[in-house]
Amino acid sequence: MHETTVPLNLAQLEEIGTSCTCFNLRKASRAVTQFFDQELEPSGLLVTQFTILVAIAISGSGTISDLAQVLAMDRTTLTRNLKPLERDDFIQIEPGPDQRTRIVNLTETGQVALAQAIPLWETAQTHLIGKLGQERWSILLSHLKDTTALFRAI
Repeated sequence: MHETTVPLNLAQLEEIGTSCTCFNLRKASRAVTQFFDQELEPSGLLVTQFTILVAIAISGSGTISDLAQVLAMDRTTLTRNLKPLERDDFIQIEPGPDQRTRIVNLTETGQVALAQAIPLWETAQTHLIGKLGQERWSILLSHLKDTTALFRAI
């Protein structure tokens, strides 16, 4: 077997680590996700599950594609993330009118789980805003919304 070693430029990799927008957004996202996961732990929900349940509750009954659009997620990734929520009876997925689409609904169990998690989320959100400061949090949120809108248009 022939092995080839491709030389990597460590200085370039360090530059990517410090300046790459995606690298740093994902790093910040993981840190915030871990914080919210810890805060939501008594509810039994991960923050990724919490946000999906919130999106379903806001948009009401809709297709997986519509929900993926709302969450700016890949449909396949969303489908994979919906499986534990369906297994735990938080959501119900049914065939749509044309049999190619799947409709997602929040169940009564999902509504209860979401209602129980909301106070934990409120505490986490308040703590996060306190750490960042109201002004920095508002600016961050504004920039994140703008960034999402800019890259959805591409």
